[in-house]
Amino acid sequence: MNSRQLALRILKACEDKKGVNPLIIDIRKLTDIADYFILVNGASDRHVRTIADGIVESLESSGIEPLHREGMNEAKWVLIDYGVVMAHVFYYETRRFYNLERLWGDGKIIKPRQKHAKPLKRTRRSSVA
Repeated sequence: MNSRQLALRILKACEDKKGVNPLIIDIRKLTDIADYFILVNGASDRHVRTIADGIVESLESSGIEPLHREGMNEAKWVLIDYGVVMAHVFYYETRRFYNLERLWGDGKIIKPRQKHAKPLKRTRRSSVA
């Protein structure tokens, strides 16, 4: 599995756990610390842990283990390092504060395709007298 495929697999795992605002930043032309960053946030510390666990479990099922994982106790910013791809799972306020999208803004941002959901239709109940 190449680094792009790994990044897309991590993105899928984030989406499966209902991660909020997931995106991939291609940093290959900016640094050699990794090829891609995955950024996603959760709505609570429990949600952050769930997303992070989902990433690890998804890749472990294919025999891919993280090189390093940190931040699970506080669950404000969980970093999962796969060498060529680093997943950053944030609590919303932490993501907004550190704003890695701005910090790595020279990288190519790859947003997932939006799923087009039909809006729910309001139905009126007719009252029968």
